Amino acid sequence: MEPAERLSCVLLADRHHGLSDAVRGLLETAFGSVVMVADKASLLEAAARLQPDVAVVDLSLGRESSLGWLDEVRRVCPSLKLIALSAHDEPSVRQAALNAGADAFILKRSLSTDLLPAVDQLRPACEGDPSRPTAKGPGRQREEPRGP
Repeated sequence: MEPAERLSCVLLADRHHGLSDAVRGLLETAFGSVVMVADKASLLEAAARLQPDVAVVDLSLGRESSLGWLDEVRRVCPSLKLIALSAHDEPSVRQAALNAGADAFILKRSLSTDLLPAVDQLRPACEGDPSRPTAKGPGRQREEPRGP
């Protein structure tokens, strides 16, 4: 993506700093600003204050078994596109994340191939504009985003 095509801000919420640094590098190619947080309270505060375009959120960030905290994020930033990350590949985890308000679900082991295509698919500025370059490459697939 060219700098002029970058979205303004993305929140990256993950407690695992090693993974966060790698993901940040990927996201910096698509966003003017990548803000990293490591807990749910910081995520909620940053989402309310910054009103980012996208949040990439590790589902393990909320220590409780319920994913109701995703709805809290959605309430403080209603236009936010939310990408849920998980190490768990069970279909029930994916479905629970989508039901709780995530727009897309990505397995952590597939981040390097699936994250930027997910961002591209969720970018409202690119909808219906095939002339804009994307991060999609041959053979890359991602989890389907939730409908509008």
